Order: sequence, then C-alpha cells, then structure tokens
Amino acid sequence: MIRSKTTLIVGAGASCELQFPGNEELLARIGQSFDFTRFGTGLQMKDSVLLAQYLQKMAGRLGKNEQHIHAAAERIRIASKLTRSIDSLLDQHDTDQLITAAGKLAIVHFICQAEGKSILRPEPRIPGDLPIQGSDTWLYQLGQLVTSGVPRSQVEKCLDELSIICFNYDRSIEHFLPWAMVVAFGMELKEAQAIVAAKLRIIHPYGTVGRLPWQKGDMADCEWGNEQPWNIHNLATLIRTSSEAQRDQNMLMQIRSMVSGAKRIVFLGFGFQAQNFDMLVDYGLSHDPEVAVTVHGMSPTNRDSVVRMLKRKMGIEHEELLMVLDAKCIDMMRDFSLLLES
Repeated sequence: MIRSKTTLIVGAGASCELQFPGNEELLARIGQSFDFTRFGTGLQMKDSVLLAQYLQKMAGRLGKNEQHIHAAAERIRIASKLTRSIDSLLDQHDTDQLITAAGKLAIVHFICQAEGKSILRPEPRIPGDLPIQGSDTWLYQLGQLVTSGVPRSQVEKCLDELSIICFNYDRSIEHFLPWAMVVAFGMELKEAQAIVAAKLRIIHPYGTVGRLPWQKGDMADCEWGNEQPWNIHNLATLIRTSSEAQRDQNMLMQIRSMVSGAKRIVFLGFGFQAQNFDMLVDYGLSHDPEVAVTVHGMSPTNRDSVVRMLKRKMGIEHEELLMVLDAKCIDMMRDFSLLLES
C-alpha cells in the first residue's frame, strides 16, 4: 500500500521492459513501413499494405489525392533517418497537416500491434492468474505495491496516494491494475475495473490509442490486443504531438500539480528529453520531495546531466533526497519497495 503521495513518471524505457518498441524502434518501423517503393517486390511488408490502405481512406476524408498522401509518407520515411523519435519528427513538420495525420495513423497502428504482441495478454490463460507471467516486471511490482496490506473492505483506497504521468501511448497500466485487484482481493473483474476507472489518476501527455471499453468517457475506444481496430482513424485523433501537448494549458496544470503535490517522485524509464521534462515543472519545487530515478542504458556523461538537470529544475538541494539507480524499472520497484510503501 502506498502511504505517501507518490507520482510515477513513466517513459519509453518502462514500456520496453514489457516488450513494446522504444522511441528508436518505433520510428524505424514507421519509416520502413512508409517505403512504398517495395510494393510488388519480395521486400513488400504487410504493415506497408495496411498503412497504404489507411492512408488512402484518410486521403478521402481530408479531400486530398493519393499523391499528396504518399508524399507525406515519403517525407516521414526520409526524416526518420535522422530524427530521434516520431514525436520529434512530427514537431519538425508541424505546419504540414498531412504529415501529422499520417504519422499519428502509423503510431496507432504500431502501438495497437505492440499491445497485441506484448507479454501482457488480454486476459489470463488460467483463471486466477495474472495476464502477465512471472514477477519480474515493474508492472507486477506496481500491482503488488498498491494492493499489499490493504483490507478488502478498504479496496477503494488502493490508489488514493498514487498519480501517474505516462509519456507512452499504450494502456498497459490501465489494463493490468484491475487484474491485479482481482487476484489480490478475489473480486469480480467488472468491480475492479470500476474502481480503477473512478480512482486512478493517470495522464498521457501524448495521448493513447483510445480508452479501454470499460473506461469512462466518450472518446473512441479499443479493446486491448486488437491489432487492427476498425476505428483507427478516430483513434489517431487522440494522439498529440509535443506542440499540441504544450498548448494544452489545462493538462499542463494537472501534470505540474501532480509533481508539485507529491512527497515522492519516481522516474521509470524516462529519457529526460527537454520537451518532456519541461512539461513536469515550470519552477523549482519548494517542498523537498524524495526523487528516485532509473538511468539504465545511459552513458556516464548523460547520467551526470540528468542529476544536474534534476537538481537545477526541481530545486533539489539535499543529496539524500535524490536516488539514482543504474538499473531497470523492475529493479527500482523491487529494491525500493519498502521506501515506496512507507
């Protein structure tokens, strides 16, 4: 059970541990699939065929011809050779509506595909199990963290002290937590989903591939594991570019409130890209929160840069408040479990 106000800031590295594509891999897949010169050859990709069909329908919706749409796809393919992420690529072409629309379609296609192929299944293979095998994922540790020590009569308090800012497009957290409650408390799935829908405070600054059908709201929905959603064009409108996110002042206020109101801030697989970090704080924090950070895979120089950035932008003055771990997200959630429950 989380007893102190805690905010998790989840980045691409966390999703990679669940076998989702990271920023570079997602960009590479999109770039390769927009290579329509392979059509009719032995190098033709199934993803290219599907995306071409989606783009053709999108052209009709936007009143554009196929040539314009293919030119946008080709621009994405070429730019993907130098850009670091699809988010950055779309921002670099923020004046071109077709490039933005084509990029968002590709994001939804590959994230829905990744959800379907991830280690997180739509439902457990065996009744009474979790939809993810083993305990060596940070998601399992999160489920254990929010349910451990909570009386069944107070199950609705599981998520009271938790807020999540997730920079990923997938819905892993939302899909998994109800199943964790089912296993922990023996409740019905619908009851657990209702609790998560009502109590989980989570923001995706860049949007998601739709809400899960049991979640509240009227935006387009998509079942977990549906690799070819029928409403992909509606789902694509739910993706935000960095520029679009920065213009959403209401969302930025909510994000910064989650950070400034937390006694403990945990960065999981966060890359510390400037445009993302700027969304979290607009001035130093005055209440001296504990800050725990994973820097797995970063060079020593970049690790030092992260520490300096955190101290400068978050106003961290006491060394003991900053915990930097060169390890995966699973290690952070497991090895710091006593701290996170306190």
